[in-house]
Amino acid sequence: MRILDAHRHLWRLDRGDYRWLAGSGGPLQPLRRDFLPEDAPDDAEVVLVQAADSLAETEFLLDLARVDSRIKGVVGWADLASPQAAEDLRHLACDPRFKGVRPMLQDIPQTDWLLTAPRPEALETLKLLGLRFDALVTRRHLGVLERFAAAHPDLPLVIDHAAKPQMDDAAAWRAGMAALAAHPQVHCKLSGLLTELAPDRLADPLPALEAVFAPLLELFGPQRLIWGSDWPVLTLAASYADWLDLTEALLRDLSPAERAGIMGANAARFYGVEDHD
Repeated sequence: MRILDAHRHLWRLDRGDYRWLAGSGGPLQPLRRDFLPEDAPDDAEVVLVQAADSLAETEFLLDLARVDSRIKGVVGWADLASPQAAEDLRHLACDPRFKGVRPMLQDIPQTDWLLTAPRPEALETLKLLGLRFDALVTRRHLGVLERFAAAHPDLPLVIDHAAKPQMDDAAAWRAGMAALAAHPQVHCKLSGLLTELAPDRLADPLPALEAVFAPLLELFGPQRLIWGSDWPVLTLAASYADWLDLTEALLRDLSPAERAGIMGANAARFYGVEDHD
């Protein structure tokens, strides 16, 4: 089965715009080094996703994509609230590897930022250019994101990391995800789940992952679920090989075509990666 990893990060720390990795020590210390294409855990095709809120980092990722054929697309960043946003998007989209944007919504204090701050011409430019919207959100954003999806039915949208579900708010999370799944342009990434688990669950994570996967499969169906590794952030909780094994267990009851969709074909269709079989 051919894999398209729809959520992978690469970075070079001396570029200086990864504020979330500043400092030393603590749980993020293993990530405070460069992660470049030669460090990748496999030879899978990938979609790179931004890890800094700067145009410069998006250009850095596009530069990597131009010399590494495994990189099929880049989800970058643009300041959608800036008067310059539409022009920035048009410039980035001159490279066909630029597939969409991801504002770092989880780090913005205003929960309703998505409804109030982006300039209308920036959102219209996203649509005109055929770009996609990655939503980096948590449960507090789900109502806002549903209103955004309702207002923009022609903007393809994917929920990163299944909105980072937590066991103590499972009912509210499921209700919010159900409202979003009612919009046919909304997809969901099966990614970033292991790093959200409590440490005591990592010894045997499959039951907790099944409790998340079952409602996602029911709500989105196998056609709108997209697999990603979230590597190297994943390595804070498990190895890439571990996540592949756990994913295989989660998908064991699906048909071969449904498994192939989640592991690559759905992402290829969503992001417009036309040469992925």
